[in-house]
Amino acid sequence: PTMGVSGLPLRTATALNLAAFFAACMVCHGELARLQPAASHLTGYYLMLAVGGAAGGLLVGIVAPLAFDSDYEYSVALALTAVVVPAVVIGRHAFARPWRRWLAWGLAGVVAAGVIGVRIHDHRKELKGSLVTVRNFYGNLRVRPGGEGADAFRTLMHGRIIHGRQFTGPRRQDEATTYYSPGSGAGRAIAAARDRGPLHLGVVGLGVGTLASYGRTGDELRFYDIDPLVVEVATTSFTFLARTRARWEVVLGDARLSMEREPPRGFDVLLVDAFSGDAIPIHLLTREAFAIYLRHLKPDGILAIHVSNRFLALAPVVAAAAAETGLEARAFENPGDDDALVFSSTWVLVAKPAVLARPRLADGALPIEVRPGFRPWADDYSSIFA
Repeated sequence: PTMGVSGLPLRTATALNLAAFFAACMVCHGELARLQPAASHLTGYYLMLAVGGAAGGLLVGIVAPLAFDSDYEYSVALALTAVVVPAVVIGRHAFARPWRRWLAWGLAGVVAAGVIGVRIHDHRKELKGSLVTVRNFYGNLRVRPGGEGADAFRTLMHGRIIHGRQFTGPRRQDEATTYYSPGSGAGRAIAAARDRGPLHLGVVGLGVGTLASYGRTGDELRFYDIDPLVVEVATTSFTFLARTRARWEVVLGDARLSMEREPPRGFDVLLVDAFSGDAIPIHLLTREAFAIYLRHLKPDGILAIHVSNRFLALAPVVAAAAAETGLEARAFENPGDDDALVFSSTWVLVAKPAVLARPRLADGALPIEVRPGFRPWADDYSSIFA
């Protein structure tokens, strides 16, 4: 998106938010330091600091996801800062007259009410038209309609990141969209494995269940996802899972921990597409994670990892981990197609050389350059700068 809150350009909105947040933090920390009492009262002082921190964590981590359907707590915090700071600053001066204190409180209240009102209006405007708006500890999800007629579709948004799209018309509901089209690395891996018989497919990250569109009679699909709301939205607002002819199940919880506890599943293809913001969580790209993935793959299975990213070059990370296991890695890039709701994507497929030499995979495969001395990521080491 190029626009931020209140219709401002995104860079302007970001700069204003950062400036406000910086000013609020500096003033609050400065006033807190000024209020530090004598040594004999430091125990109570630090106890209240701890209580305040714990209360803030509970409000943001537990109360806000239950009470709000969007990210209102930041706006509320700025508004409350506008109320508390004048009261503390004015109250610190003994010469301050009562009417000045009341005036400070009144002005602060007006500013706070204005900030809250504007921010709530912006949030409501952003949510307007959404078919579903829900939120929990993992973030807020929205289902938004788009397109018209035969090209109408629905989009699942996690914050500002698109987590899946589906055509709503009966003729196009089963089309694989976004990052999972037949020409993508995921589509190629599934096609190459299907040549060997019924598919046993593992997927880390459910999204809207788009990969279920590849399911046929006799196939088995096993999805792993940590967010129960994603599962609820995928099964109630989208139809990929309902329409697939394959047998499917969803394992709720952290995918790596779930797979670590399970016996080997014998997947023909294991696709890893669990995004946090705009990057795969690091703990899913370490050598220890790869050891778990390979334990669940058949000897001639394919590990497919989605590395599309605006900020990090993740393909060398995957290639370095693959090299440690004696396997090869190849990148597959796919251009976008707006009419088909297909996004440009980059997948890395990891498998034995003979598997990557299959006709469906050899065509279009790109080698991955790993700089000399690049250190593969591990549970106790990772470096985004490298």
